[in-house]
Amino acid sequence: MRIAFLPLIIWILAACSAASPSPDIDQGALPNPSANSDGVRVSASHTVVSTENPRHPAAGAGTMSTHSTATATPPIRPSPTFAPDSWKSLPVIPEVEERASEIYRRGLELGRNPRAFSKVGDCGASVSWFLGPLDLGPRHFALGGHEYLVPLIDSFQGSFGRPSMAAGSGFSAATVLSPVWADPGQCLAGETPLACEYRLQNPSFALIILGTNDRWRLEAFEDQLRQILDTTIEMGIVPMIGTKGDNFEGDETINRTVAALALEYRIPLWNFWRSIQDLPGRGLEPDGVHLTWGPLQFDDSAAMSTAWTMRNLTALQALDVVWRSVTQQAPANGYPGPP
Repeated sequence: MRIAFLPLIIWILAACSAASPSPDIDQGALPNPSANSDGVRVSASHTVVSTENPRHPAAGAGTMSTHSTATATPPIRPSPTFAPDSWKSLPVIPEVEERASEIYRRGLELGRNPRAFSKVGDCGASVSWFLGPLDLGPRHFALGGHEYLVPLIDSFQGSFGRPSMAAGSGFSAATVLSPVWADPGQCLAGETPLACEYRLQNPSFALIILGTNDRWRLEAFEDQLRQILDTTIEMGIVPMIGTKGDNFEGDETINRTVAALALEYRIPLWNFWRSIQDLPGRGLEPDGVHLTWGPLQFDDSAAMSTAWTMRNLTALQALDVVWRSVTQQAPANGYPGPP
């Protein structure tokens, strides 16, 4: 039986090898953004505290043990009408609801670091592929006509190139929640990768980009993603969840679930899938799973025809819109608006 599963394990762990990553990043040179991480503990439970809302009935009640007496901002469980394919027309860049600001304010009360974010995902969230060069200085990326992103990049220095305890090759929603996959060198005994990452990084924001490796247990994905969202929101961390570029599972269940939960929880959705539909090959390698690779060169037309360059650009745009919204900043000058 173990022999039968060996090819599958090898395929998952090598999932990022179909294209060329960006140049290696010297992790020792990266700054540490976790200025406020002392004493932060992550509750093992993901229970919620009910709140009254005339449009979105709340579900459940509970508390989280922290050093703060801040009022909890819970997940909300409405039942929105959601046509199966309607997620495809949702904007790439999220439309931010007040719910995100409520979560952010609670996080500040709990001592979250407003200048830090975490990545939760598979190898597609690794620093060699995703946003990492932004911590190495302007020589390692080109914004082109997107200079409005400079304040965001300056504010979150140290988060872009920091390896996440909740992201890695083969990671899925299940592994993020399993202590077996936690780094024993940095995580506490019995701690999940998600809890470990949030304890160490103490972020105000989390980019949650899972799904490709969840095709093997589709029936469990929704419940596991709910657990991730519940924990994130309970901690006062604003989740921004993203759709994936592939349809590895064959019926688009993952992206449909991701979009439906974003609407249900009223949290920002980064609809990455839509951003690559007009690219050559719809942004995918011939295997239909891996994204076409390109560098963080937003002034290069060839790079902008690749999915990885588009992934990095739209992730920054989405995070910028969420960050400016919850911190009550004016929209960026020069931003072209949601695709």
